[in-house]
Amino acid sequence: MSALNLVSLGGQLLNSPTHKPLKPFLLPPTKPFFKSPNPITTTTWKSTTTVRTAVAAVDSSGPTEKVVVEEEGGGGRKKYHFLVANAKFMLDEEEHFQEQLAERLRYYGEKNKELDFWLVIEPKFLDKFPNITKRLKRPAVALVSTNATWITFMKLRLDRVLQESFEAESLEEAVASNPVNLEFGKPEKWTAPYPKYEYGWWETFLAPVASKRCRAKMHRQSRFVL
Repeated sequence: MSALNLVSLGGQLLNSPTHKPLKPFLLPPTKPFFKSPNPITTTTWKSTTTVRTAVAAVDSSGPTEKVVVEEEGGGGRKKYHFLVANAKFMLDEEEHFQEQLAERLRYYGEKNKELDFWLVIEPKFLDKFPNITKRLKRPAVALVSTNATWITFMKLRLDRVLQESFEAESLEEAVASNPVNLEFGKPEKWTAPYPKYEYGWWETFLAPVASKRCRAKMHRQSRFVL
């Protein structure tokens, strides 16, 4: 190598910077997210909140009561639900029935709630249910209510009853009854630790639309068979 080339090379080395200048840091160009050609099938994620429907106890002694929205048919007809069995079983043999109704009546009084359950002796609406009447001993007694949940609960408690529903334009139509002569014999042996409920205890739970005259007539016709 000639002396001239060596001098030129040395000059370049002396004049060159000791550190290379840093280039600004650049992020790699972002790529667009993949988009479906069909916007209808594009999946979108959204936060959801689970909504639970609170179901209160159907027991009459519970602190709250389930609110049941009753179905109405055409012309404002209201739906009624009922349990039915022969009068002997409902009014004379089933020891806990009176207690359950009395407890529910007390609960409604404490909560200042309007009654939505009634006893109907020989109800006229049974004529609409031939499949029930052919299986039913007469006279019959029905527990009628606008609360479907409670009627289902009572069906489980009473067991030996039939359950159905119907529509009526008024409470008076729903609880209409036929005159009947109730005859209950005194039990030969009463094993419960408490005295037997007095005859006529059910009159407290008859619908208010029944006139005093009808109640008195029913009471005169009703008697024990000794």
